Amino acid sequence: MEFVSSIVGLVPCFYDHTSKHTVYIRDLRKNLQALSKEMVDLNNLYEDVKERVERAEQQQMKRRKEVGGWIREVEAMEKEVHEIRQRGDQEIQKSCLGCCPRNCWSSYRIGKAVSEKLVAVSGQIGKGHFDVVAEMLPRPPVDELPMEATVGPQLAYEKSCRFLKDPQVGIMVLYGMGGVGKTTLLKKINNEFLATSNDFEVVIWAVVSKSPDIEKIQQVIWNKLEIPRDKWETRSSREEKAAEILRVLKRKRFILLLDDIWEGLDLLEMGVPRPDTENKSKIVLTTRSQDVCHQMKAQKSIEVECLESEDAWTLFRKEVGEEILNSHPDIPMLAKVVAEECRGLPLALVTLGRAMAAEKDPSNWDKVIQDLRKSPAEITGMEDKLFHRLKLSYDRLPDNASKSCFIYQSIFREDWESYNFELIELWIGEGLLGEVHDIHEARDQGEKIIKTLKHACLLESCGSRERRVKMHDVIRDMALWLYGEHGVKKNKILVYNKVARLDEDQETSKLKETEKISLWDMDVGKFPETLVCPNLKTLFVKNCYNLKKFPNGFFQFMLLLRVLDLSDNDNLSELPTGIGKLGALRYLNLSVTRIRELPIELKNLKNLMILIMNGMKSLEIIPQDMISSLISLKLFSIFESNITSGVEETVLEELESLNDISEISITICNALSFNKLKSSRKLQRCIRNLFLHKWGDVISLELSSSFFKRTEHLRVLYISHCDKLKEVKINVEREGIHNDMTLPNKIAAREEYFHTLRKVLIEHCSKLLDLTWLVYAPYLEHLRVEDCESIEEVIHDDSEVGEMKEKLDIFSRLKYLKLNRLPRLKSIYQHLLLFPSLEIIKVYECKGLRSLPFDSDTSNNSLKKIKGETSWWNQLKWNNETCKHSFTPYFQIHEAEAYSTDTEESETGSIDDVQEQPVSN
Repeated sequence: MEFVSSIVGLVPCFYDHTSKHTVYIRDLRKNLQALSKEMVDLNNLYEDVKERVERAEQQQMKRRKEVGGWIREVEAMEKEVHEIRQRGDQEIQKSCLGCCPRNCWSSYRIGKAVSEKLVAVSGQIGKGHFDVVAEMLPRPPVDELPMEATVGPQLAYEKSCRFLKDPQVGIMVLYGMGGVGKTTLLKKINNEFLATSNDFEVVIWAVVSKSPDIEKIQQVIWNKLEIPRDKWETRSSREEKAAEILRVLKRKRFILLLDDIWEGLDLLEMGVPRPDTENKSKIVLTTRSQDVCHQMKAQKSIEVECLESEDAWTLFRKEVGEEILNSHPDIPMLAKVVAEECRGLPLALVTLGRAMAAEKDPSNWDKVIQDLRKSPAEITGMEDKLFHRLKLSYDRLPDNASKSCFIYQSIFREDWESYNFELIELWIGEGLLGEVHDIHEARDQGEKIIKTLKHACLLESCGSRERRVKMHDVIRDMALWLYGEHGVKKNKILVYNKVARLDEDQETSKLKETEKISLWDMDVGKFPETLVCPNLKTLFVKNCYNLKKFPNGFFQFMLLLRVLDLSDNDNLSELPTGIGKLGALRYLNLSVTRIRELPIELKNLKNLMILIMNGMKSLEIIPQDMISSLISLKLFSIFESNITSGVEETVLEELESLNDISEISITICNALSFNKLKSSRKLQRCIRNLFLHKWGDVISLELSSSFFKRTEHLRVLYISHCDKLKEVKINVEREGIHNDMTLPNKIAAREEYFHTLRKVLIEHCSKLLDLTWLVYAPYLEHLRVEDCESIEEVIHDDSEVGEMKEKLDIFSRLKYLKLNRLPRLKSIYQHLLLFPSLEIIKVYECKGLRSLPFDSDTSNNSLKKIKGETSWWNQLKWNNETCKHSFTPYFQIHEAEAYSTDTEESETGSIDDVQEQPVSN
């Protein structure tokens, strides 16, 4: 029966053997073979295409959709062909006599499917010959920058993030000394955009460096903006490229991160539009120079400071590694000492940490600590990786004077804070400011250099009023290395804290090449008989509290000495006569010593330009004609020194006889000496700081307006312990002006007077009634009034109220006001004042002062604090609640400060405080 069935099945096939449908059955075997061959070709092509795609994707390219679709079709087709081939092979095996199918209908369907698939495979092969399989990916809005986990500075980072969200801040500058972590902070800001959602369409990072290459920066921006290459390459000039960049950036909200800027950049020259509140773009810069902040017109500047001790230890520990720290019980303690020597500077911490990352021997750690204190350049990596990088800031200083003045700061001990005015005086004495003809111009030049060094982050400001500077310890090490000719001559500057080391170095002849020595030894009582220092030009002996005198021959082998500072040696009672042999000496400071009598041999110092004798409480004798013999003297200061009235008058007469004298700071203790001053136009022109002290019989101090016109350099006026003084009276010598004029008229007439006076201190003047004469000092910045029992008003106004139509221009430049122990004080001024510059006001034990001359219109943009007792603040009366609320945030409680040293503002009444170098106009 099975055989009959097969025959029956063949009948239709023979019947239609010539029809096109029978071709599917007839060619099944041949088509299967062709399909297999085509599939081999398709698979080979698939592998080639796929390999090209994978290679392109490794190069951050994206496969074209057409190619991706073709690959997916091939992968699906391969499965389908496999199934069809299996079915076709089975059908052939079931055929009768090797050629006739048992079931024509089944064979027909399979044959047709094979034929169609053969056509499809051939077509797929035809579509698979791609010229381009992938295209460049559009760059992500922000590229991740490689960086290790950061340690600090969190405060600067938080400020940066806050300002980036502020619509009023378009340009922000991160500034700080070299190696402090500015680039790390900028990278952290960049990478933060990867993790947080933001509205910026593109984040661009570019390194600028010392000599900015504008076209290189443009190239970086082009790469990020994906401007078509053909369009970019047709822009041949810098201006054309800038125009193309500007065209694209104007339509985007961008953030541009520029690292390591040394000078201002012209944004439009690069093609970068300035950010504003409309385009909401941002630019963030890093720099070592504060000048860049101003040059780039930044809305916000953030100083990146050194790490706090805890963060510094964390960073150092990370670089050294736990294995080393745990290798010996002494190493953790030694490692902390090394970390502390870096004073929080990240670059120094990393450099030293990596240098010590294999040191398991505690003795090697001991040696590194010694080297850090004596010759840090000898430690691995310090010279190449640290000093040379820090030196870039030094190299960028504008002139040799700035460079020399920078290096000079290294002569002071670590963490020493120098008053600006003292530092400038030393520079003048050293000759670092060139040939000085005018001491006042030299001071201005010195102030500019200090500003330059601070803006280059090579000096740091100290205190809120920036009157002092100091140098970071690592920067100081670099300065010493520079002065020693990159470590070749290590002994050119020697700083000692023990006189015993001085003895040791003299025995080894180390001092013969030394040019500068500073000694700070609290315990020293005796010096070597002599020091053989033939090249010595500078000698500081300071804070040696047990030192009473020098050996007679101590100075005999220092014949090149130009600067000698013996100040702050409280018990130094005499000078050796050999000091008169220092013929090259230009600067001598004997302040705060116990010297009773100056040696007559000082008259031999014919090159002496600066003589400072402040705070010499024991001084009684200045030999006659000694000062007049100092023919090169330009600056003389004898503030708060105990000289008798007869000597005082002689000193003034001898100073007047000097041709080159141009600056005098002096204490005057009697009316006779003051009359001498008032009668000498030359002396008046030279007065810089004037201290009127213990005038027991003077009731009224009358000063003519011409006196103040001639005191053209007067900066500080200090009146103290004048027990009978009731008034200071200014006699205005001008046609049409009379002395009983009203306050508004006095103000109108003041332009010519007191225009240089910056600081006034009044204390222990029990009869003084007011300070109305201060209206003649329009540029006054600092006023301190203490222990004046009778003062009821600071400024007294006898004008009719109707005359006061607007706030008068009184105290418009005043920054600091302190009123202390004034029991009868009722008013600073009876009307409202603007106080546009006021930063700090302090009031203690002034219970009668029930109001401040403020209202809601009084400018508080510059105000930082109002300090006083809680009881005083609570009983103040205000014009309205709005005014009270606007000033309340500035109030700080400090109950005990009336009797304590005001360390925060250095308001100690000391010589240094009185003679500060004020801020220029």
